[in-house]
Amino acid sequence: MRFEIDADTCVGCLACLRVCASKAITVDGTTVRINDDTCIRSGECVSECPHGAIRAVGDVEGAVELIEAGNAVLILAVEAAAYFYPLTPEQVVNACYRAGFRAVHSGILGDELVAEQYKELWADREWGTTIRSTCPVVVERIQREYPELVPYLAPYKTPLGAEAEYHRQMYGDGVGLVYAGVCLADSNAHVDAGLTFEELEDLLQRRGALIEKEPQHYRRIPSVRERYLSTPGGLPLDVLQEEPHASRRFRKIRGLDGLEMLARAVSNDRIDLGFVDILSCEGCLGHPTWGQPERLFWRRHVVKEAEPPRSPVPVVDPAVRVWLERAFELRGNGHKPPAEEIDQIIEEIGLAPGGLHWDCGACGYGTCRAFAIAKIQERASFRQCPPFQERRADEAARVAATDHLTGLATFRTLKLRLEHERARSDRSEEPFGVLFVDMDGFKDLNDTYGHETGNRVLEGVAKELESSVRKTDLAARYGGDEFVMVLVHTDIGGAYRVGEMVRESVEAFGVAEGFQTGEVTVSVGVACHDPADHSAQDAMSRADQALYQAKARGGNKVVAWGHESISHETESEA
Repeated sequence: MRFEIDADTCVGCLACLRVCASKAITVDGTTVRINDDTCIRSGECVSECPHGAIRAVGDVEGAVELIEAGNAVLILAVEAAAYFYPLTPEQVVNACYRAGFRAVHSGILGDELVAEQYKELWADREWGTTIRSTCPVVVERIQREYPELVPYLAPYKTPLGAEAEYHRQMYGDGVGLVYAGVCLADSNAHVDAGLTFEELEDLLQRRGALIEKEPQHYRRIPSVRERYLSTPGGLPLDVLQEEPHASRRFRKIRGLDGLEMLARAVSNDRIDLGFVDILSCEGCLGHPTWGQPERLFWRRHVVKEAEPPRSPVPVVDPAVRVWLERAFELRGNGHKPPAEEIDQIIEEIGLAPGGLHWDCGACGYGTCRAFAIAKIQERASFRQCPPFQERRADEAARVAATDHLTGLATFRTLKLRLEHERARSDRSEEPFGVLFVDMDGFKDLNDTYGHETGNRVLEGVAKELESSVRKTDLAARYGGDEFVMVLVHTDIGGAYRVGEMVRESVEAFGVAEGFQTGEVTVSVGVACHDPADHSAQDAMSRADQALYQAKARGGNKVVAWGHESISHETESEA
């Protein structure tokens, strides 16, 4: 049995990862999958997925092969009464026989075998902390993540493990055991094929056994259905009646989150907790794969009503010898990635504004460190880390907005800024200036000194432009050797003065770099957006025309559009 994610339905929301206790969800690019080696099959991901993309998958074909071989014995969990309701247990069992199963058992024998062991344990007052080990999910979680709790596990098999061994002893090693139930967490270890109730229903239909067509009485003498001393899950009824509430000898915990406080109490605080009745959920009837948790009490009512009265005598055949004791192994390998690799991943994620790790949990892991470990183990990707993605988006936006050679803004950024300034100027009725800057004779400079030198000159000119504007202004590379400067809250006179400053600083830069006087110069066209001017021509077009006039006058000139007096006056002064 395993859990599967339907790639066509999954949207990669990672809701499954956030609830997965074993973090068995692997994110590889845009693909989300379940790692079978890590999965403890708690089923929480199934109910948490808002898109219904995760489902439990059993071995239907394996069950069919066992049936066709004529040696298939079905262990049908008692929860079937709630799943198939309003069809009766008698009809379901009849359909299973019709489909070809050699025998059908209700799963009660496993509960009885295990309950007998726990009753003996309870009678012994010498034991200290003992953790119930009937839930395979809890046992697997402890073996993997809480090695300090392993010595406290009750040394007995799960009810399914006990029942499987019982039937192999009774029918012989050649029997093919099929289990149909809600929780299939340990079915792979104990039976030959595990099925969900939905898969069993489909299998019966495939083999022509329609449950609703079956009579409501048993067509064959049924197997053991009465309980003697057990309750569903394998605990003795006497124990639950003696300890109906939590006490110093009996503590009830539901949910895997309880393991953390349990481990601390036992290993750190050295507290004797007595018998710890812990399950990963509210029993099989409250298993996450059921869905609809609000119907838990209804399911319990249906199953209780379907069970016959208790047997006055033991129902387990004493002639069938079953070894119920079990030793538990540690599943974790104890190896962790090197600290420097973890630190490198965290550095790529970046720190929160306060200088601490984000530890936001949005990736599905509680801390950035836990995510980094999963990333190194190839169980996670940066795609699921929002702070990293936000940082990458900011960096991409900066790269897209910056010319890689000059470090000035790009044409796209210039275009957006001009639209913004035009709208702002029209609202505030304040002008803004535009300077169109073009290098003089740049092609000849490239041909004479080479493109590498030409690029160095472009970088230097860009720095001169950037140093000439305020932080609120913008200097952008328009293309090639052309630049544009946007000066906010600036009239035509102020814009012209900046243009002259740029022209002079570029010429001085060229001389400082070892070029002949006049080899590195620029021409500047100046224009201004006036909110009161409603003509169709914009400031960029006017600055371009002014630049054309500056070029026509021999270059190394500054011309203001529509203000020839300013241009000529300055030239005459020069």
